[in-house]
Amino acid sequence: MERQPDAVKADIAWNVEVGRALTGREVTRAVAEMTRLQRAADHFFDRYDVLLSPVAQLPPFDAESTWPHEVAGSPMTNYLDWMASCYLITALGVPAMSVPAGFTPDGLPVGVQIVTRARHESRLLGVAAAFEEATGYATRTPPLLTSA
Repeated sequence: MERQPDAVKADIAWNVEVGRALTGREVTRAVAEMTRLQRAADHFFDRYDVLLSPVAQLPPFDAESTWPHEVAGSPMTNYLDWMASCYLITALGVPAMSVPAGFTPDGLPVGVQIVTRARHESRLLGVAAAFEEATGYATRTPPLLTSA
């Protein structure tokens, strides 16, 4: 970032600066919290084989927008907030896969995130394949928008 600041998006530069500002104590606390979350995920997967969750909190948005600044009436304070459904799963350290799950009334694609226990990637792949086969969404494409 120091050598080529113009090559880094402002949102990424912000993210790096936030990380650089963390103290050792804050990082240690975050690692401890991540470990607690990972243990909670292990306990969850003692009862359930998979977790299904939204891939994103909203359907696809205009490509001209850098990121959604509001989701369901709630303001997003930074570029990460709108994708919490993904980064929260990432923090668990478990495998996850997004698969097509349908379309909005306007024909925009939406997905579902399939999540399973750490080191159970083969289960994840099997469930994802079964989901795609059962729904048929993986073979459908949204209608292309045409300009008038």
